[in-house]
Amino acid sequence: MPLPDAELEEIKTQMRGWAAGLGFQQLGVAIPDLDAASAHLRAWLDRGMHGSMHWLREREALRGDPAALVPGTVRVVSVRMDYLREEAWPGPRIASARERAWISRYALGRDYHRIMRPRLQKLATRIGEAIGPFGYRVFVDSAPVMEKPLAEQAGLGWMGKHTVLINKGAGSLFLLGEMLTDLPLPPDAAVANHCGSCSACISACPTGAIIGPYQLDARRCIAYLTIEHKGAIPEELRAAIGNRVFGCDDCQLACPWNKFAQPSLEADFAPRHGLDRAPLAELFLWSEATWLERTAGSPIRRARYEGWLRNLAVALGNAPGTPEVIAALESRRDDPSALVREHVLWALARHGRA
Repeated sequence: MPLPDAELEEIKTQMRGWAAGLGFQQLGVAIPDLDAASAHLRAWLDRGMHGSMHWLREREALRGDPAALVPGTVRVVSVRMDYLREEAWPGPRIASARERAWISRYALGRDYHRIMRPRLQKLATRIGEAIGPFGYRVFVDSAPVMEKPLAEQAGLGWMGKHTVLINKGAGSLFLLGEMLTDLPLPPDAAVANHCGSCSACISACPTGAIIGPYQLDARRCIAYLTIEHKGAIPEELRAAIGNRVFGCDDCQLACPWNKFAQPSLEADFAPRHGLDRAPLAELFLWSEATWLERTAGSPIRRARYEGWLRNLAVALGNAPGTPEVIAALESRRDDPSALVREHVLWALARHGRA
């Protein structure tokens, strides 16, 4: 039997408390309307800006229709979780330490999928205990779900010009998760866009990947190049990558709203193995066995070992030519991977050691 509106409102209020108890900083509800977002995605795909991320095209239709992904869906519950740990070296400091590896701050600890998805499941279980069985599925960047437009509709923030969601009281250093459900919960209102005339994120991008407001060319984006892209990094972009070996935080660090970013209390997001400040040469000498051991349960695994070495070779080519840097590069001059060898030779040439 359908729940009355007053009971649905009460359940939503309780959900916010349960979500906070599970470590989420905010929960909102949206009636999914993705026509505009789908049109934007289609135009972006038609321009080839997705690079080699072919799965975006293959599952495009599902992204625009949550009810096709989870039959019966009438609402999307969106949650966010802050990830920036206070003890991690701040971005500007690591950016200026060119001999050290810059790893995107969200990836320094445990994989967020493993943190957030079980907690979303616990939230769903708690709802079921309160109202009885209901239809739902939970997602954390794990299916064709347009998480940012849906979170925007749920009032969690607005889409910034760098295509990252911004929250007025918390900046953008947070992660998103969703519950697609048949519960007709009262929706939240979307918030206004507060970017105004600011273009700090566009100016900050090292490779010019933000080609205009709300337009990101993934083929130039350092996050794409160091994580999703599996081939050679275009030579004309390598110098601009600097010491970034997994992801890039520049556009977010430049955003003035991130002065309101809140430190995360989640211990699982704490940096592991000193990855917030690790020397490039040291990381480049990790064997595959060591890499597998030290990236267990980490989002860094997505780059794969060969991609990790490729990224480090580029960063070493951009680092000061210390004996440690040269020795590390020389140690892989004859690496079994042709991809790694090519980037090593480029890096050695940068140091006059071709």
